[in-house]
Amino acid sequence: MSDVMVSNIDENVMKFLHYFITIQGYNPIILHGAENEIWLENMDSDYKIVRIVSNYIHNDEQLKFDVFRTKQIVKRIKKQTFSFKVNTLSIYINLGENVNLDNININNMSLVKIKNVQDIENYSNVIKVFPDITNETNFREQGMELFIKLTQDINKKNEEENNIATDIFKSKKPYITLGIIFINCVLFLLMYVLGNGSSDVDTLINFGALYKPYVLNGDFYRIVVSAFLHIGLIHLLVNNYSLYVLGSQLESFLGRTKFLFVYFVSIISGSLMSLIFTNGVSAGASGAIFGLLGSLLYFGYNYRVFLGNVLKSQIIPLIVINLLLGFSISGIDNAAHIGGLIGGAFATMAVGLKHKTSLFEKVNGFIILALYVFFLLFVVFR
Repeated sequence: MSDVMVSNIDENVMKFLHYFITIQGYNPIILHGAENEIWLENMDSDYKIVRIVSNYIHNDEQLKFDVFRTKQIVKRIKKQTFSFKVNTLSIYINLGENVNLDNININNMSLVKIKNVQDIENYSNVIKVFPDITNETNFREQGMELFIKLTQDINKKNEEENNIATDIFKSKKPYITLGIIFINCVLFLLMYVLGNGSSDVDTLINFGALYKPYVLNGDFYRIVVSAFLHIGLIHLLVNNYSLYVLGSQLESFLGRTKFLFVYFVSIISGSLMSLIFTNGVSAGASGAIFGLLGSLLYFGYNYRVFLGNVLKSQIIPLIVINLLLGFSISGIDNAAHIGGLIGGAFATMAVGLKHKTSLFEKVNGFIILALYVFFLLFVVFR
């Protein structure tokens, strides 16, 4: 098997692919029209983009054109991934002898010329980021045996990544979301059965609506209970529909326990912000729903390679439009919306994203969330 010839170029390409995909966690980028080059991304790495170029470039003019085209593609990636800076590493495996990389000096782009993988050691900037690259690309297998091993390892890693993506994005039954909607509906009916209806101020207060004098007097339960009360049928229907659409997605993405934590933190954050800026009676799940939007914003940013277009075309416009409406229309508690939005994002930072967030990031998230909530409590109860 090892006697079958594999070209030096193909072997180098496979070794680099194996290293960046299986060791460094990069993922392939599909680019239409790209030939003899492979693009990889890892938004958590110092080099967010790695290009492995096997196309033969025989003069400086061809190299300059390749660099120009790369810059245009990277610009598109920056827009899609909301990245201000995208460091790119281009590894050229088949450059002509007369091509001089020293003539090219581009910000945020490193160019590497190699004949064998070991040549990468000549580039200190690359070794600084990937200090194990030469050791991890040194194999005892040769020829077709090596090619098969590298291919199997890459396929195994891709299968693991696909299983992770399926685990995260697979639709699951939103039991928590449906339970919250059920409680909203039950309390809404009870306000008519046991009181004078959902629009009656006394009934709202008796059922636990948010009212600052009562909260300051010790009715702390209102901070949470008020999010399950609604004023009028339209208010109930709109919030429950929004909750179902957003909650179903986030409950699948985060898992039930994390989703429940994010929802209640959003409630508390929205209510506390409302108490700071609003003196009237308020109720409704809109603060918590904005918290789900904040959570979805954080989730989408961390998976922006997959959801970048959704962030730009749907999530961010939806948040902006609803906040603008809140400022334009009287009677809307926009303070609760803003408080919930911030609380939902911070709460998601604290619980982390499965397969994505490190323990260090979770600890930082909890510290930020705690400081934020304590600040709101201080302002409300000082």
